[in-house]
Amino acid sequence: MSPFICPLCQSAFSQTNNTQICENNHHFDIAKEGYLNLLPVNAKNSKNPGDNKEMMMARRTFLNSGGYLPLAERLTTLVQQLLADKDQATLLDLGCGEGYYTDFLASHLPESTIINALDISKVAVRYAAKRYKAINFCVASAYDVPLENDSLDALIRIYAPSLDSELQRLIKQDGYLITVTPAPRHLFELREKIYEQVNAHLSENEAPAGFTKVEQINLNYPLNISDAQILKDLIQMTPFAWKFNDEKMQALLAEEKWKIECDFNIEIYQKL
Repeated sequence: MSPFICPLCQSAFSQTNNTQICENNHHFDIAKEGYLNLLPVNAKNSKNPGDNKEMMMARRTFLNSGGYLPLAERLTTLVQQLLADKDQATLLDLGCGEGYYTDFLASHLPESTIINALDISKVAVRYAAKRYKAINFCVASAYDVPLENDSLDALIRIYAPSLDSELQRLIKQDGYLITVTPAPRHLFELREKIYEQVNAHLSENEAPAGFTKVEQINLNYPLNISDAQILKDLIQMTPFAWKFNDEKMQALLAEEKWKIECDFNIEIYQKL
């Protein structure tokens, strides 16, 4: 049975052949890669919302190089500790992209863990679902998540925006929200190539409505890059990629080796 619910009427699905059909007879085909597209046409703000193929491929290549492996490891350790007393925990990776962190979590959590993941980018979810078969993937909006009320023991949110009301609806009483945001020095060496004055990211964030912060963690480490393509991929997956014109890019590439600071806020909140 699918963990997801109908985005049109919020009723449960039953499967017939390769189609999920809700109690009100709304039909959603299961893609050959195994994911569900549960983003209604009227919820799209463009023909293909979310990251495009070029951004997704750049992020996939960079992440596979191990650049953010320390973040994946720390995040996984925290989730293991938080869910240690659960016989069959259910979690959601909100804004999962191509599934790098989702798969890392799935590889280190008990097999009984139910892992769901969604992203608004169809190209990213298609890639993720094709590669990671043990995870329930769907295309959907983080602002209108097709899961039951109070269904999650933990929700992972790495950079993704969301609504406090959706977080409250989805996470069980005493369940956890784990967020990752850029800390003040994140990618500072790249940002100073773009801006005359670099504005620091926040060192911490306020708890969403209905939650209390239980832990604040800073993860900081140097990233040493000697491959120009890895550097290009890192830039391409960042929001300021378009700021690097040809002149700035050539000046950066002329350095040949790069030491870049990674600086993350990891914050754990518990539902009141």
